[in-house]
Amino acid sequence: MQYSEKLAITKEAVMLFKGLMVTRVMPSFYIFVMLISLPLNALALVTFTCKIRVKKPAVIFMSHLACVDLLFTLLLPLKIHYQLNASDWVFGEVACRLLSVAYYCNIYCSILLMMCISVDRLLAVAFPIASLTWRSPRKATCVCVLVWLLALAGMVPTLLARQTANVKNVGVTCFDVLQRHGFSMQFYLYFFTIIPCIYFFLPLVVILVSYSIIIYVLCVKPTHLTTSSSPHKERRAVIMATAVLIEFVMCFAPSNGILLYRCIHLNTGGTKAVDTHAAYLLAVCLGSSSVFLDPLLYYYGSSQYRQQISSVFWGRKAERAKPQSSTNTQTAAL
Repeated sequence: MQYSEKLAITKEAVMLFKGLMVTRVMPSFYIFVMLISLPLNALALVTFTCKIRVKKPAVIFMSHLACVDLLFTLLLPLKIHYQLNASDWVFGEVACRLLSVAYYCNIYCSILLMMCISVDRLLAVAFPIASLTWRSPRKATCVCVLVWLLALAGMVPTLLARQTANVKNVGVTCFDVLQRHGFSMQFYLYFFTIIPCIYFFLPLVVILVSYSIIIYVLCVKPTHLTTSSSPHKERRAVIMATAVLIEFVMCFAPSNGILLYRCIHLNTGGTKAVDTHAAYLLAVCLGSSSVFLDPLLYYYGSSQYRQQISSVFWGRKAERAKPQSSTNTQTAAL
C-alpha cells in the first residue's frame, strides 16, 4: 500500500515503539507463551475430540476453548515478528487487519467461553438434577456457535477500518497508531469504549456471581451435598474455582480496564496517551498467559482428563468411571 505522507508522533511514542520493552521484553514473553501453550492446547484438543467419546457440555465448551487458545497461539509469530522488527509491519494492510481481528476475536471468544463454562459449572453444582435437561450436548454446541458469531461480529468494524499507518521515525505500524482526525478516530473511541463493557465486564459479572455461588454451595452449605462426597474433593473443587476466578481477573481485567480508561480519557479531551498505551501493550502481553493457564486449570486439573492424557501417551484405556452420586458429579465438573 502506498502512503501519501508520514504521520508524526511524539518522541515518547517513538521511544516506546523502538524501546527495549516492545522490541525485546514483550516478544520474549510471547515466545515463552507460544512454546508452552502450543503443546498443551494441541494435546487438549486431540484429547477432547478424539479420546473422549461422551461429549458432555463441559467437554464441548472446553474443546472450543482449547481451539481458541490454539488459534491465538498460532497468531503469535506474526506479533513477535512485528515487535522484533521494531514495530515495522511488512506484511501489508490486509494481513494487518486479519491479524488484528483474529487476535482480539480470539481473546473475547475465550472470555465468552469461560463465562459459559462458569454457568455450566454453576448449574451442575447448584441444580444437579434440574439442569440435566438444560445441559445437553446439542444446546452446548449451539451456545459455542453463538459465542463464535458474537466474537466475530464485535470485530467487524476493525476489519473494515484501516489499521496500518506510515509513521515517521518508526515505519509502518499495525493497530498501534490511529489518525487523530476524521470519522475513523472518533468511531474507534466509541467502539473501544463499548467493546470492553460487552465482552469483558458483563462476562466478569456473570463469572464472579457463578463462582461465588459455587464456592458458597460447596463451603457454606455442606448439607446440600450428599455424604458420599469427601471433604478433600469439595476442598479441591473450591480451590480450582478460586484459581480459575483469579486467572480470569488477572489476565483480562488490566487490559480491558486500561482500554476503557484510555478511550474515556481521549473522548473527554485528553491528549497524552503514550503512558496508557504502553501500559495497555504490557497488559495485553501479560494477559496472553491465559492461553497456557487455561489448560493447566481447566483440563489438567481434572483427574478424569489426566487419565485420558495417559491413554494418549502410553496407550492405556481410561478407566471407566464408576457410578457416582450427584455430588461426585458436581465436584468432578470443577
